Amino acid sequence: MSVPLSSTSEQLPLAARLPEDRSQEPSEAFLQALADASAELESATPEEIIRWAVGMYGQKLTMATAFGPEGCLILSMLSQVDKGIYVFNLETGYQFQETLDTRDNIAAKYGITVDYQSHEQTVGEYEAEHGGPLYRTNPNQCCFDRKVKVLHRVTKGFNAWMSGIRRDQSPHRANTPIVGWDKKFKLVKISPLANWKKNDVWKRIVEEGVPYNPLHDKGYPSIGCWPCTKAVGLGEDERAGRWSGTAKTECGLHLLDTNGSDDS
Repeated sequence: MSVPLSSTSEQLPLAARLPEDRSQEPSEAFLQALADASAELESATPEEIIRWAVGMYGQKLTMATAFGPEGCLILSMLSQVDKGIYVFNLETGYQFQETLDTRDNIAAKYGITVDYQSHEQTVGEYEAEHGGPLYRTNPNQCCFDRKVKVLHRVTKGFNAWMSGIRRDQSPHRANTPIVGWDKKFKLVKISPLANWKKNDVWKRIVEEGVPYNPLHDKGYPSIGCWPCTKAVGLGEDERAGRWSGTAKTECGLHLLDTNGSDDS
């Protein structure tokens, strides 16, 4: 059952009582409620976690997806719980055509609408302002402008968001809770597949015929924007093809820093 949006704060479960002023730190009681929920959900299935999230936050829950295998799998599960949850994709203007096609395939199979959300400037306008493609000279700023800022804008008005990250994807993600407070975006973050392994995800995708990005069959285990993504060799880390040749490993959406551009 979804939490009624008209409920007063006192009527809501503690894990749903977000700070009225998001600039303020959440109460210890609220953070503990999230930690308790996360611990309890550690042994739950992803479907059970999604049902918990929908029940706790209702239409104040949203989901961002880049149509990676995890995102596609979560969308297939979400379609069995609530197709009305607002789902969006950060359309940077640099996504592979195969990624955009995956969105259409997911929508056709599951009846879920995924909106594109973009920076206010087109790629042409943005590159003209910066004297050329910023991904070549300052990929951190490019990610911050065309992803992080957009997610900040879109999630205003929501209380929680779901992501498809897994703990074993990178050191930055190793301690990802199932449910936690997202300090960067000032809302609750739910990661239904946090404790799954890569093989768990692909096993379910194959078993259930979940549509996925065909680039995964061409040596691209992790897919972002086309200028900053390449195929990887056998045995390489699954995120080795992202920003190859640089120290950058994350776009900034899933890092805890809150200042300026993604400096990872």
